[in-house]
Amino acid sequence: MEYVLSALLLHKVGKEINEENITSVLKATGVDVVDAKVKALVASIGDVDIEKAIEEAAAAPAAAAPAAAGGDDKAKEDDSAKKEEKSEEDKKQEEEKAAAGLGSLFG
Repeated sequence: MEYVLSALLLHKVGKEINEENITSVLKATGVDVVDAKVKALVASIGDVDIEKAIEEAAAAPAAAAPAAAGGDDKAKEDDSAKKEEKSEEDKKQEEEKAAAGLGSLFG
């Protein structure tokens, strides 16, 4: 994760994303740098338009939010029903434990 973040940081400040710069950022933050990971990152993002990727990533959750919002009410109802069921089961278990404890006192 910190490798990708270092690349994003370099992009944000307008620096070239290369092995040397990523290694410098990582070392400055105290990360033990693995050269193979740095090389793999630089190779994998070489042809990527980072600005476009950021825009697409930001737009994806916004587009999915209205669809998820419709299901929230049903999910809340399901959660409250499950909590009620669990609380009834918990009460039964507590009563059984209490009865068992009393039995050991008089047993």
